[in-house]
Amino acid sequence: MARFSPLALVAVTGFCFTNQVNAFAGLKNQAKHVSSLKMSSLPQTADDILWTPSWKSGERDEKMGLLGKYCEELNQVTRRKTRTVECGPIKFGSEHPLVRQTMATTNTADVNASMEQIMRCADKGFDMVRITVQGKREANACAQIREGLFKKGYDIPLCADMHFQPVIAQLVADAVEKIRINPGNFADGRKDFEEKVYESEEDYIKDRGYLTEAMLPLVEKCKKLNRAMRIGTNHGSLSSRVLSFYGDTPRGMVESALEFADICRSQDYHNFVFSMKASNPLVMVQSYRLLAAEQYRLGWDYPLHLGVTEAGEGEDGRMKSAVGIGTLLADGLGDTVRVSLTEDPEFEYEPCNRLCEIAESRRADLNPEAAARQKAVKTYIDTRDITAFSRRHGGLPEQREDDKTDVRGYLNRDGSVIATITPEMLTKENEQYLYQQLGFKTAVGMPFKDIATVDSVLLKNLPPSTDTAARTTLRRMIEVSTGVIVPAEELEKDPLANAVALMDLTDAIAKNGELPSGAVRLAVNVNGDEEESELAKIKELNPVMILLKTKEGISNLHAARRLFEYMNANDVDTSVIHHFTTDTSDSNELALQIGTRVGSLLTDGNGDGVLVEQVGQDKPFSVDFVRRTSFSLLQGCRMRNTKTEFVSCPSCGRTLFDLQETTAKITEATGHLPGVTVAVMGCIVNGPGEMADADFGYVGTLPGKVDLYYGKEIVRKSIPNEEAVDALVELIKEYDMWKEIPEEEEALIAA
Repeated sequence: MARFSPLALVAVTGFCFTNQVNAFAGLKNQAKHVSSLKMSSLPQTADDILWTPSWKSGERDEKMGLLGKYCEELNQVTRRKTRTVECGPIKFGSEHPLVRQTMATTNTADVNASMEQIMRCADKGFDMVRITVQGKREANACAQIREGLFKKGYDIPLCADMHFQPVIAQLVADAVEKIRINPGNFADGRKDFEEKVYESEEDYIKDRGYLTEAMLPLVEKCKKLNRAMRIGTNHGSLSSRVLSFYGDTPRGMVESALEFADICRSQDYHNFVFSMKASNPLVMVQSYRLLAAEQYRLGWDYPLHLGVTEAGEGEDGRMKSAVGIGTLLADGLGDTVRVSLTEDPEFEYEPCNRLCEIAESRRADLNPEAAARQKAVKTYIDTRDITAFSRRHGGLPEQREDDKTDVRGYLNRDGSVIATITPEMLTKENEQYLYQQLGFKTAVGMPFKDIATVDSVLLKNLPPSTDTAARTTLRRMIEVSTGVIVPAEELEKDPLANAVALMDLTDAIAKNGELPSGAVRLAVNVNGDEEESELAKIKELNPVMILLKTKEGISNLHAARRLFEYMNANDVDTSVIHHFTTDTSDSNELALQIGTRVGSLLTDGNGDGVLVEQVGQDKPFSVDFVRRTSFSLLQGCRMRNTKTEFVSCPSCGRTLFDLQETTAKITEATGHLPGVTVAVMGCIVNGPGEMADADFGYVGTLPGKVDLYYGKEIVRKSIPNEEAVDALVELIKEYDMWKEIPEEEEALIAA
């Protein structure tokens, strides 16, 4: 919303901008830990700085102790304690609400357009807006934008996004409240990917001289004006220096940020925050957790800015953001949030705000009901290793000699999707439509599995055996290795040959796992509140899968972690499917819910698939939509690829083409290529580095021109925009990663 400050009112009366800036700086309290030393006595060279002890040599472990906790509490959601960082009228830190922010997409030099967009963002509810600053022209424009906003009564803080330009960063610090620097290119210049070889850590450390030289003047300026700073490391744009020494790893991201923090701290400047962004939510989560753990070890308390970079658009972009951001907020980590979507910035507010609301509803230190749910989870010891990612792989169905059907397709090694269906969907009239909704291909009316077909279906109410059409539809799915999961009591009334009998764990124990007539396997429901003596029976029962749906009144996150801890400790390798129920009618809300609730477990490597069930009288989403959403979750969690993965930057003032329109065209042309990752980058800042592990890159370089990449190598230069999508398709074909869209899919797309 528009906010009036004393300074904004001064602006209205006609004071010049220089006086406004001076007044703004003068109104602010001095930062914490104000030095009693004169500037001349502070370190001025790399040799004078007290650097964080080396991690690679083991010196840090020796001096600071082993890496320990990464969050306040493992068994409940409590916000990590941080210092307060001031940024104009807002404050970051654990004593303050989560800050919602976005980034302008206008050309910063277009002052009026930029002001209009920033005001729309402020009116929407954002607390801060970041703007692009490529050079002196944009820095001067920032001063005009800031002055113009003050005159209109808007004191929303501005953050200058800086790459490659240390001198310009100093200039723009006069005009804006915050500077974002990227350690990967702030001092290293344009990223060249040339491999550097360091014979020793001493050789690596020698290069700190030019980092210090580039950074110190900006730190001095920010300290003098009490400006905030974000040390924003990106997975895809680590410097060639860091890449060569640490690799393209979360550890490299953290160490890169710590070097720049050491420079800030050497000047007794502490008004900064960190970020560890990546387009891969798993890398992003591991990097933030590792940084938080290092801060605990070092005794630091700087706030964290959370974001998944280049998340994309639509439900996929929201879900990927929810997986990464939601997971960390559930850890109690994070003080400001930006959801990066390939959409206009105003549309980022709803998912950003909703993720913050979900986080606040889970905090035990804010919400007594949340605290009670978390306390209700039975005691367990959390042994997760946040320094390395590993996925628990549940066992897959094994074929037996007496099996009358192939059960091996009931689950998938890379993650399974189970759909809920109803008897009404099984009629003769609906049969072909249902096959399509479940992702089957058909030949002469008979279904067969494809890459994005559900692995199994849950049918809570079984049509009677007298319903020949419904039973035939089920039989045909079973014949192509699709599991049909039916409650055991339904099968006992009217058997279905080769069905999977579903029982609550307690019932399965009471019946000693005995299956109803005709059933081929057992599946069990687990609610997360079982005693260990009950969980111990799972091994004997040997179910084909566990459906995990936590009971009301206990924390889903912590109850699920307890289950996986027990299973890992006792070598129970049964596959666990997260059974998620929802009554929302909003597709964006569904993406945020499932990404936050289920994604936060999958990012720990815990879970073998997902079952999304709509509950309530209204069920607004089609089976097809829920299926595609479920597969999107697995792909976003880097489990199962069923379509092209797009890494798409959210656009900013540097973007050299219409990013939303271009992304839509590329998606339409190449979206049917599972296992292929395409990066769409609006400018050279976000490519090639930000493309990270993409197979192909589409990068704006000059107005109206695009470069194409294979990996991190430019293979086509200066292609006109109107020819570039076709050229990308030809490039994919050249590297034998293309396949044609099947005719029936083309017909569906055309329809």
